[in-house]
Amino acid sequence: MTIDVSEILPFFPRMSTVEHTKKMEYVRLGQSGLKISKIILGCMSFGDPNYLGNWVLKEEDASKQIKAAYDAGINAFDTANTYSNGGSERILGRAIKEHRLPRDEIVIMTKVFFPLCRDSKTQLFPGPEIDSMGYVNQYGLSRKVLLVSSFLAIQLTVQKHIFDSVKHSLQRLQLEYIDLLQCHRFDPDTPIEETMQALHDVVKAGYVRYIGMSSCYAWQFHAMQNYAIANNLTPFVSMQNHHNLLYREEEREMFPTLKLFGVGAIPWSPLARGGLARPLEKQNNTKRAESEGMPPSVYTGSLANQTIVKRHAFYVNRVEEIAKKRGISMAQVSVAWSLSKEGVSAPIVGTTSLANLEDAIAATHIKLTEDEIKYLEEPYQPMAILGH
Repeated sequence: MTIDVSEILPFFPRMSTVEHTKKMEYVRLGQSGLKISKIILGCMSFGDPNYLGNWVLKEEDASKQIKAAYDAGINAFDTANTYSNGGSERILGRAIKEHRLPRDEIVIMTKVFFPLCRDSKTQLFPGPEIDSMGYVNQYGLSRKVLLVSSFLAIQLTVQKHIFDSVKHSLQRLQLEYIDLLQCHRFDPDTPIEETMQALHDVVKAGYVRYIGMSSCYAWQFHAMQNYAIANNLTPFVSMQNHHNLLYREEEREMFPTLKLFGVGAIPWSPLARGGLARPLEKQNNTKRAESEGMPPSVYTGSLANQTIVKRHAFYVNRVEEIAKKRGISMAQVSVAWSLSKEGVSAPIVGTTSLANLEDAIAATHIKLTEDEIKYLEEPYQPMAILGH
């Protein structure tokens, strides 16, 4: 029997023509077979400066960040349909084409839930008020939202926002499939059965490889995951949750739930919007601080509450202290702490400069001692839920 090599070569992965100049470790995303770099590049900061503020990078600078991240060994890129109302996905898609990033090497993550405004600079949030503006069925986790997005709406006209969103995300990304589709928030208006079946269908249709969840309560995640498993549907492999040294509420209920199901955590905001990346006296000297006010204020609530403000300062000062002792940056200490937590596959780090990107990547090679971790964690006290 003779074998025509030309017939089987397409099934073998194509080797990259780019040699990574820095070592990067890769880890499994939870118990799935998908391997991702220990740092995920967050792409919320790519798009239209009018959307979130002048700290958002336009396409030229964003494209450089994406290329530099890939050259350093980062293979995972996280975006969302709502970032700059699709602008972030477009930039990521064009960068993949421009820099010829091998599709079989990279892991593209995006999200579905929030509505997209028809202009690039306005943020919309779910609710009756936008329904009257013509955005009904254009947000949430319904079958319509999930289904038309994966091109099945042509065949299944009843099905819709998850499908719609996948279709449009693929068009913006200029890709044939998404590696990880995440539900950006829990949708209380759509039955869990409908959402999980629609997510399963986009996977079976070939437009999505894996699914994940983001920013919800542990009981909500448990209900969704349990339904999928009990009904032989595609389960979640990841949870993108809010977690950093200033906000550790996820460790109470969510982390044990993720461990139960073998799901990997990919925390967002590991630097607390920059609050863990620089000394207190320098936290107002950034473009993001100019746009949004002092970045860490989201963790302190009212700045009039001096007890909370002092507690926040206590955390940040300890990060600075360890950074000085070890001769590394505060950002590296904060990211290294995130990587030290059980169940964390890889934190999502957004950067606005190549120097900050290199700084975050270097953190993957730093291991904090048990005493350092204890010193960083011991001041923590419970706080209100933030992020969902």
